[in-house]
Amino acid sequence: MPAAGAIHQNGFMPDAPPIHTERIHLPSPSPGAPAPWLNCRVAGPMGAPLLLFLHGFPEAAFVWDGLMARFADRYRCVAPNLRGYPGSYAPMDVAAYRANVILGDLTGLIESQGGQAAAVIAHDWGGALAWGLAATAPQALERLVILNAPHPGAFLKALRDDPAQQAASAYMNTLRTPGIEAQLAADDFAQMWPFFERFGGARWLTPALRERYREAWSTPPEAVPGVATARHPLTGPLNYYRASPLHPPTSPEDALHTLSLPEALLTVRVPTTVVWGEADTALPPSLLEGLDQHVHTLTVKRLPQATHWLVHEAPEAVAEAIEAALAQGN
Repeated sequence: MPAAGAIHQNGFMPDAPPIHTERIHLPSPSPGAPAPWLNCRVAGPMGAPLLLFLHGFPEAAFVWDGLMARFADRYRCVAPNLRGYPGSYAPMDVAAYRANVILGDLTGLIESQGGQAAAVIAHDWGGALAWGLAATAPQALERLVILNAPHPGAFLKALRDDPAQQAASAYMNTLRTPGIEAQLAADDFAQMWPFFERFGGARWLTPALRERYREAWSTPPEAVPGVATARHPLTGPLNYYRASPLHPPTSPEDALHTLSLPEALLTVRVPTTVVWGEADTALPPSLLEGLDQHVHTLTVKRLPQATHWLVHEAPEAVAEAIEAALAQGN
């Protein structure tokens, strides 16, 4: 028999609280500006401590359903489709995806749920945002759990100085290419599936999951009066890459060579657990080196057999790490 609270192979627990989709409206960033919203997967009682789950590329909020089911008996679990992803506010302008703008979405979301998260659990791009949230708005969260998302200081150094990391991250420059959306969507998203499959074959990628990804990558953005809305479902997700200064340099004059991140964006005083799939070929475990220089209270859990997609490959190990993080200080 599985242990109490274990995640079943299909990603759900027996008798788990129901998970539903809810649109959560956020404050307008300025007088007269449209108010953004996030399409969220939600479970657990209002008023319970908040767990906020942040997905990465090219995923969506549904990937957290199994973990949310595990914790929703004790926590208010909220997993947004980030700005630009299915059902959420999706402007066309690349500048609308800069980190400070997205962090405004996240702080607004946390405020709507009571003002502080017991923990933010984040993977990939969600993790990049969560590092920034913990550094710039530590009052918004009690704990941070990062899954295969490099700290920005370590990633900047690797992208600037490490040829192996530059080669491993070359896909980032491809994703920044203007107009690449149609190419990625062609032939049943033939160029999207390799993001999963090149890491050990993606045996977790069932036909049912493939269909959920197809739906996420095909859902047209909702038009907003007075706002230039993204015209393709993949534009919002790709705009995160286009808006970020962190990508492999393309010439000796590339701005990355002189980029300096302020200490206020690097220092994390929130207790942090980092769970790392060490078979990740795009983000190798070398990115963990020196992390304790930036993070005051740090726990690292290494999963030697897991790849970048550890949420799918090792959900029980990830859940145990979250449980341990939540137990700290209790």
